[in-house]
Amino acid sequence: MSSWWGAGEVVVVLGVVGLVIIWIVKRVNWWIYEAGLGEMQYSLPPGNLGLPFIGNMWSFLSAFKSHDPDSFLRSYVSRYGKTGIYKALMFGKPSVIVTTPETCKLVLTDDDAFKPGWPDSTMELIGRKSFIGISQEEHKRLRRLTAAPVNGHEALSVYIPYIEQNVVSALDKWATMGQFEFLTHLRKLTFRIIMYIFLSSESAPVMEALEREYTSLNYGVRAMAINLPGFVYHRALKARKNLVAILQSIVDDRRNQMKVLTKKKDMMDALLDVEDENGRKLSDQEIIDVLLMYLNAGHESSGHIMMWATILLQEHPEFLQKAKREQNEILKKRPATQKGLTLKEVREMEFLSKVIDETLRLITFSLTVFREAKRDLSINGFIVPKGWKVLAWFRSVHLDPEIYSNPYEFNPSRWDNLVAKAGTFLPFGAGSRLCPGNDLAKLEISIFLHYFLLNYEVERVNPGCSLMYLPHSRPKDNCLAVIKSRPSSVLGA
Repeated sequence: MSSWWGAGEVVVVLGVVGLVIIWIVKRVNWWIYEAGLGEMQYSLPPGNLGLPFIGNMWSFLSAFKSHDPDSFLRSYVSRYGKTGIYKALMFGKPSVIVTTPETCKLVLTDDDAFKPGWPDSTMELIGRKSFIGISQEEHKRLRRLTAAPVNGHEALSVYIPYIEQNVVSALDKWATMGQFEFLTHLRKLTFRIIMYIFLSSESAPVMEALEREYTSLNYGVRAMAINLPGFVYHRALKARKNLVAILQSIVDDRRNQMKVLTKKKDMMDALLDVEDENGRKLSDQEIIDVLLMYLNAGHESSGHIMMWATILLQEHPEFLQKAKREQNEILKKRPATQKGLTLKEVREMEFLSKVIDETLRLITFSLTVFREAKRDLSINGFIVPKGWKVLAWFRSVHLDPEIYSNPYEFNPSRWDNLVAKAGTFLPFGAGSRLCPGNDLAKLEISIFLHYFLLNYEVERVNPGCSLMYLPHSRPKDNCLAVIKSRPSSVLGA
């Protein structure tokens, strides 16, 4: 009998020890991040900081690797109510997630209260002198100096012929290829376009090296920051080092050329030449980090949105026909002597602009941006401690049924009489740090869709293919498809 009680006691003790360990594990993050806040801890937003070190990343990754990525935020709403603000441990840092137009607008526009808060791993790859990491004053200066070379009316007009040339050539080639990965080739197209805008005179081998290294870098932006051989992030850091070396060589060559040549050819020349009111020019590191950031923004987002807009139009014939009619009307109004698109024509594509906006809303290419509280703050009656990260969760805003009826439905006509209220439409962010390449990105997308709608159609090989949501929403087969040319006589039929 005594031996039986001995075994039972062992079981009980082990059970108690197990419960104590579980309790301790669940409290570790509280001890590290909340206990030292004193009374403020009781005014934190609802939520939890999850497991030690891992935090809430396991549930985040599980949701975004499933067929229902929005289950991550939905679990917070079901457990803590629709407060629009929740605490979590994300990307290794205590964080507050804001999910409503009002809170997102506040976080994105109040530069006195918030500063950039991107993970260190992201900053190491994109660059600490890029737009996403520099101080507010440096950001204003850099934006002022680069605005004209990127989004200015003259610059955009100059870029149009080259974008057209590449789009027409690519579509013509794709129509002869049979089955191919539509997204993969769109990304190659947008990379080629953006690289020409930056570096028009560089050789094909240099461009190929840049694309190869950039692809490796981009894979690491959303990967776990494990800097050990064999891991994606380690390869990405090596790719950045190689990219910087290539770009530094180009910068050096261009500086030497500018001593004898005065005519600017591309954005690199413009960035080397521009100076502020005090005569201060951009440093080599600023130029390189700006170029890498534009590569990320102007190449990735444009390629994905081109694919999704094309697919979604193909799946909705009524919108497809309306978009085609608009493009045909542009051709009918064009003088016989005019060759190619003008910026004025692009800006007259009212329905196509709605198609692009609806695609940006539905897909939400960037699901969140990162900020950091500069001081202890109050949002919706909750305290956000100084130094905590604040994640403006765009996806929850764009897919909120109280803002957009039937939010998962592709409906460009919803924009006919809709003026988006502040904070409800955030594809490029908001405030002073609004994506600086937004006009260039929309120009690329508009030109591609113009020529596609006039002359081609797409047929997906696996229309029911499941999706991946990280780092961006895409079919798992990269949209395996066939592009077919359409006789011009049936356009808009």
